[in-house]
Amino acid sequence: MKKLTILGSTGSIGTNALKIVEAHPESYRVAGLAAGSNVDLLESQIHRFRPGAAALRDGDQAEALERRLGNSGKTRVYSGVEGFIRVATLEETDTVISAMSGSAGLRPTYAAILAGKGIALANKETMVMAGSLVMEEARNRGVPIIPVDSEHSAILQCLRGHPREDLKRVILTASGGPFRDFPREKLESVTPAQALMHPNWNMGRKITIDSATLMNKGLEVIEAKWLFDLSMDQISILIHPQSIVHSLVEYKDGSVIAQLGIPDMLTPISYALAYPHHLETPLPSLKLDEVGPLTFMLPEGKKFRCLELAFEAAQIGGSMPAVLNAANEEAVELFLEERIAFLEIPLLIEKTMEAHRPFPVDRIEKVLEADAWARQRARQYWQENKT
Repeated sequence: MKKLTILGSTGSIGTNALKIVEAHPESYRVAGLAAGSNVDLLESQIHRFRPGAAALRDGDQAEALERRLGNSGKTRVYSGVEGFIRVATLEETDTVISAMSGSAGLRPTYAAILAGKGIALANKETMVMAGSLVMEEARNRGVPIIPVDSEHSAILQCLRGHPREDLKRVILTASGGPFRDFPREKLESVTPAQALMHPNWNMGRKITIDSATLMNKGLEVIEAKWLFDLSMDQISILIHPQSIVHSLVEYKDGSVIAQLGIPDMLTPISYALAYPHHLETPLPSLKLDEVGPLTFMLPEGKKFRCLELAFEAAQIGGSMPAVLNAANEEAVELFLEERIAFLEIPLLIEKTMEAHRPFPVDRIEKVLEADAWARQRARQYWQENKT
């Protein structure tokens, strides 16, 4: 039986992972749960799955949850980053599902790797900010990192059974988000409500905005570089509005292998938990005769500047991807608060990157230093240019 800790248990990845646990109680047990601020849902999950430990971001909320669980509660409750790390490194945990949103997932995921835990990785920011460090420590400790993102799960499946030296490139697909057919001038007036209406996937607010700007795909490019040991010229992107083909791998003889499936995260989550096996899920079969035409096109770089910025950050390397990620998180928050316009998201990121002098990230503290600098610089630029 595999014992799981779920970082981000109240989000879409976490709740779907718990559905898999419920469907396969003979194979999985929950050792720990961690959430941001959804106390009610976390309490419900604790009653249902009886983990040994849980954590919340806020200390007051953690104390309130402990009181609500009562003296009979056998779940230890922790708080803050240190609480997340404690839950991620529980002795009884075999595998950590890293599904916290944004940069908050880096430190507990890294701590789990140092503790020798297997990782089912849905938090792409961990790889964007500290990919070289994460992969080095995982190799040194023999820790498997199995991707949960549908695109990287697809690549993993397409690579199985093929000599690695035969690979030519990988092709990540992107839905294009809600604005794929918008002319650039129309993007100037889009609202957060419009940006949160993703046509194919049900995701959290931050990742949905990233999908609308195509930054999500840029972050996935950097993640793929580290996960699969690729050079940047081995990674391509295609807009695929139907979200049926999740990614493709091209080999040097010209053959291209694709992984297809209906757009539902149960599939890649279950594959990450059962790897290399495929679990039975309640999802219907993919019926290509009913799907209709599958279309592909190149992304418009000038319209989706965030994608270009992600490639630039990856090429520069060092601390720059962490700066890209931090500036993006600040910009997305400002957009959701309706303090900046949609097209100001890439502008704020670009200005922050231009002000940064990259440095090597040979330890996790340097990553956190770059992250903190970029947040402060992005907010400073916004304050100076509000009008």
